[in-house]
Amino acid sequence: MTYLQAILLGALQGLTEFLPVSSSGHLLLLQDRFGIREVPLLFDVLLHVATLGVVGIVFREKILQLIRGIYRILRKESFVEQEEMKHLVVALIVSTLCTGILGLPLKRWVEQASPKLTSFFFILTALLLVGAGKRKGARTYKELTIVDGVIIGIAQGVGVLPGISRSGITISAGLLRKLERSIAGEYSFVLSIPAILGALVLTIKDMTLLEAHVPIGVLLAGVGSAFLTGYFALKLLLKTLRGGYLGWFALYLVPLGIIGILFL
Repeated sequence: MTYLQAILLGALQGLTEFLPVSSSGHLLLLQDRFGIREVPLLFDVLLHVATLGVVGIVFREKILQLIRGIYRILRKESFVEQEEMKHLVVALIVSTLCTGILGLPLKRWVEQASPKLTSFFFILTALLLVGAGKRKGARTYKELTIVDGVIIGIAQGVGVLPGISRSGITISAGLLRKLERSIAGEYSFVLSIPAILGALVLTIKDMTLLEAHVPIGVLLAGVGSAFLTGYFALKLLLKTLRGGYLGWFALYLVPLGIIGILFL
């Protein structure tokens, strides 16, 4: 892998990780065009870790609030946001378990998915965004239930498939459960933290193999590119989500999917 390829892949990851168009699907197609499909999945995971840093920066207040809340709950302290934190923590745990139960068996699909199948999943993502994008809800963290956790967790598990946008499917699941738009988006990205760290734990064993294909300098170039583009992409998505314009991304995904099915 060259520096230019790593930077392009990183930029693509940063843009598509947060915009609901499937980062894994785009990476698979571009790697296929570059002829570097033999690069271990760990490379993709490390690009996801780079964009996870963006989540930590943009949602730092909610993440710190969550950490403080868990600490206080364990110490059995009373605090103003206690009820909200209890509902949020339980939902996140349930969602993460559901993601793991479903996502692990689907892992082989991630590694073996063809460009045509990925292109088909692009179209499915587009249909989902159109169906859920205009939904308006009023439910907040205080009203999160175990059912919400299960449904959004299953959605994230399905989101490991290339072409199915993780952010798109989890935000859509939250909107269909009538969560506030800002809550649906924030929950989706906070939920991505254990999912991405879990993927890192499962693939870190391939580091030696990765080094054989991607020199450390090239890897760092890709990671840096993913972080920088990811920051701007997340800001754009949050603005788009507040305006109820998620369905607009279908105008990109449907033609992309059709082209992929016909020509890849």
